[in-house]
Amino acid sequence: MMELKRISKEALPKALELAEHYRLLNEPEQAESICKDVLEVEADNQLAIRLMLLAITDQFGRRQSATVQHAQEVAAMLKDEYEQLYYSGVMMERFARAKLHEHAHMNMVRDWIHRAMEMFEKAQEIRPSGNDAALLRWNTCARLLQRLPKANDAVHTPDYGD
Repeated sequence: MMELKRISKEALPKALELAEHYRLLNEPEQAESICKDVLEVEADNQLAIRLMLLAITDQFGRRQSATVQHAQEVAAMLKDEYEQLYYSGVMMERFARAKLHEHAHMNMVRDWIHRAMEMFEKAQEIRPSGNDAALLRWNTCARLLQRLPKANDAVHTPDYGD
């Protein structure tokens, strides 16, 4: 196995910019790799943890190694309770959407959406003043549930957004 090269502490801000850039370019594997490099230098870098969690969830349905368990482990690294709850909800919502696109059983999709909504409700209770992100995500989940076909119906619409 090759030994990985270590980035310098001074390079962390630029590396995090690149990770966000690669996420926006829909290259989550690259973004995740950069976040791992940042965390090798600064293990508790909260921005790197958030970006890595989002990069992992970007890969749901695309790569088998991007699992809910892995995402939950990363979410647990977040120090702020609100962020743990909020980003866990995001992870669950994205997993539900990936399952929806894979034409999984509607009961499974609904279950994951409800789990996400529970996380958003908990996050909303302790949210920072002026931050309604959890409420906005909860509403998005509620609207998605309203659009979902009944459990016995086949899914014919491939895109429910992100």
